[in-house]
Amino acid sequence: MSPSKAQRLIAENIREHRLQRNLTQQELSSRSGVPLSTLRKFEQQGVLSLESLLKILMVLGMLDTVVNATKIEEIPFTSIDEIIALNAAPKRKRARSK
Repeated sequence: MSPSKAQRLIAENIREHRLQRNLTQQELSSRSGVPLSTLRKFEQQGVLSLESLLKILMVLGMLDTVVNATKIEEIPFTSIDEIIALNAAPKRKRARSK
């Protein structure tokens, strides 16, 4: 899936959530603090800042779901040696330089 297609799908899904909750664009705008013109542009074109998206998700009760979707999955261990090696390895704070 391309980023532009994902943008459109996310905008459509959020619009559907808004309508299911029987909120107008104006009401969602007021509750989230996102300007009405920005919300309209988002629903039409899928263009929105991350901060505004998070505000909208919070009002719609979807913020936790999105945050949880970005969590790192637990690694299943097959031996105690893997656990020891993981705990001994330093945690990366930056990406490797190229």
